Amino acid sequence: MNRETVTKTMRPNRSITRDLIGIAAIIVASALGYLLFPDNLALLTRIIAIALLVLSLDLVTGYCGVATLGHAALFGSGAYAAGIAAAHYGITDPLLMTLAGILGGAIAGLICGVIILRAHGLPQLVLSISLIYLFHEFANKASSWTGGSDGLSGISPDPLFGSFEFDLWGQTAYVFGVFLLLAVFVLLRFLVRSPFGMLCRGIKEDPMRIMAMGASPKITLIKMYVISGAVAGIGGALNAISTQVVGLDSLSFTQSAEALVMLVLGGTGSLFGALMGTVVFMLFEDYVSAANPFHWLTMVGALLIGVVLCAPKGLYGTAADIITRRLEKRT
Repeated sequence: MNRETVTKTMRPNRSITRDLIGIAAIIVASALGYLLFPDNLALLTRIIAIALLVLSLDLVTGYCGVATLGHAALFGSGAYAAGIAAAHYGITDPLLMTLAGILGGAIAGLICGVIILRAHGLPQLVLSISLIYLFHEFANKASSWTGGSDGLSGISPDPLFGSFEFDLWGQTAYVFGVFLLLAVFVLLRFLVRSPFGMLCRGIKEDPMRIMAMGASPKITLIKMYVISGAVAGIGGALNAISTQVVGLDSLSFTQSAEALVMLVLGGTGSLFGALMGTVVFMLFEDYVSAANPFHWLTMVGALLIGVVLCAPKGLYGTAADIITRRLEKRT
């Protein structure tokens, strides 16, 4: 058996090992966050909610190559769907609110996908920006349902499984968020490695060849957009449940732009990279804004420039490349 055959045989085992290590790292990091920062669980829960948004963005941008700066429309739709279900229809069970968020995000994903995928390149980017502004303005005008600029309040989720109340310290919300993140992450790992996930990667690399094979790139990408919307909707629902209020900031262009920055920071086309980028960016932003309220944006900008220049594949992507090269040299 030659060296090339051995390398190909070892790759699946390495992938499984990497997945198990990554899931264990998420569990350990979550446990350490709970133990070391018991007074700052609200921030950690917010990080989990945004991480779900960045994961959903990675599905369409990192794996499918769709340029978008309006992905917060999916996140905000999930948040408003969960909030409206609780405030207007009395659906206050956390799991049902999460289900409402999934439905709201998926519908928003379908709408955005159908419109955005009608263009390519810069026009596609302009369409995504236009959509986020339209979603934002719609939520602002429909104040009887969304609360408008004052935000949607009156969201009081029931105790989780009838036993665990959503307390002021955010303990229940944090644990709930961790379980949601783990469940979504595991499902997405299966998704991106499935034939459907491989097809999406093929469309990113060579859509003409995929069409020649008889598949429809547009239909496939719309399906991925719906899945992405469902994931973002989970993040939005978690945000609504944990904060018990939904504001227009969940549908802001700034939220979309920051999500893209986090994805690039960690590394596109990698679920681990999306998580790493979110955690690093949000913790760094929180720390420097508290340490230096007047110049913290300068420090954030310097961090991003340094990462893009020194690690063009992102923090996780660059680290993974270095480790892979070393392992291949040993074999």
